[in-house]
Amino acid sequence: MKVRIEKAIYGGAGLARHEGKAVFVERSLPGELVEAEIVTDKASYSEARVTEVLEPSAERVAAPCPYYGACGGCQYQHASEDEQLRMKAAILQETLERARLKDLPEIQVIAGEPWGYRNRIRLHVETKPFALGYRREQSHVTLPVEECRIAAPALVRAMQVLVEQCEAALAGWAREVELFTDDATELLLISVYADAATAKMQERLDALWERLQGALPEAAGCAAFALPAGKGFARRVATAGGPSLTYGAGGLQYRVSAGAFFQVNRFLVDRMVAAVCEARAGATAWDLYAGVGLFAKALVPRFEHVTAVEAAPESVADLRVNAPGARVVAATTLDFLRKAAQEAGKRKAAPDLVVADPPRAGLGKDVTALLGKIRPRHITYVSCDPATLSRDLFALLQSGYRFRSLHLLDMFPQTFHVETIAQLTLE
Repeated sequence: MKVRIEKAIYGGAGLARHEGKAVFVERSLPGELVEAEIVTDKASYSEARVTEVLEPSAERVAAPCPYYGACGGCQYQHASEDEQLRMKAAILQETLERARLKDLPEIQVIAGEPWGYRNRIRLHVETKPFALGYRREQSHVTLPVEECRIAAPALVRAMQVLVEQCEAALAGWAREVELFTDDATELLLISVYADAATAKMQERLDALWERLQGALPEAAGCAAFALPAGKGFARRVATAGGPSLTYGAGGLQYRVSAGAFFQVNRFLVDRMVAAVCEARAGATAWDLYAGVGLFAKALVPRFEHVTAVEAAPESVADLRVNAPGARVVAATTLDFLRKAAQEAGKRKAAPDLVVADPPRAGLGKDVTALLGKIRPRHITYVSCDPATLSRDLFALLQSGYRFRSLHLLDMFPQTFHVETIAQLTLE
């Protein structure tokens, strides 16, 4: 079928219409006329792939990655850098407007180097034959890869060394391998994830570490984790070498341990910290979903009292080291806010600032309701999903907040993912 692409939609596809039905066309660009074939046909929409680009966009470029189209990691390599930013800004704008958010400020875009930006990659382990790779597009099947254009070169080299020299140390027990490099890309942490902890885990990790010391001298250490059976955090069960790296960001130094969360774009971490924390000062600040303390540490010199809330054990340990001037609460944000709301009447004043950087699921109705009850003067919401951001912002605006600013950070170039910083002030 021949269709004209109307616009980009969240998820990586372009929207077209055929005989009145919405068609989501992968790897297309706004304005293009394409020949497409349906791969999935639903009652209200179809999914299709391009078989021929009849009228290409001026912004269409050749994807440099040999795995593009097969690998599920990237969706926008066929678009110029400027077009990617335009599509993401348009998607964010439309998502917010559809949520009936009013008085939206102009979206300010923050972008950096679009290639080699990832400081962390997580690879699946295949044993027959041995290989490391990502998931194939819309599949749970592993695609073996030998390179990754969006990963820091140090990670690509480490991946190649593991494939070429560490099969005997990984095959048979490792399910996933995560590689993390510091800001200078001089040191590496290797985390190995297995389905369950066994008595031989330390022995296996020691064998891997012995091999790595000769094959990959930049490796600072490695750790083994048992994956949870359901929801929950992976549990570290073995270590070899150093268990953490020091990562420089925003002029500050952070300890980041194997298994702890840290922002992935090595070119934009500094600018993210500046956008969240600069021009902020006062008596009290709360950093919710604090991770290893990326924002909490930057807030400590600016506020008299800083509270950092985090639930993941690996991150909590780093948080205590990174932000010694903050009160660290090892709890979920929801539990912390429930207790804080009960004590709201005993406090002299609400926090001057709350920074919230939740996972993709967003804050949710319970957290937004509690924030509306506690009524901090300012809220800075860092989001990685426009839909859950819009839902939560609607609730917060209904509680009496208004926009101060709106930033789109292109933390994940070549992909459809959108990172947003929304700053709100209580009316």
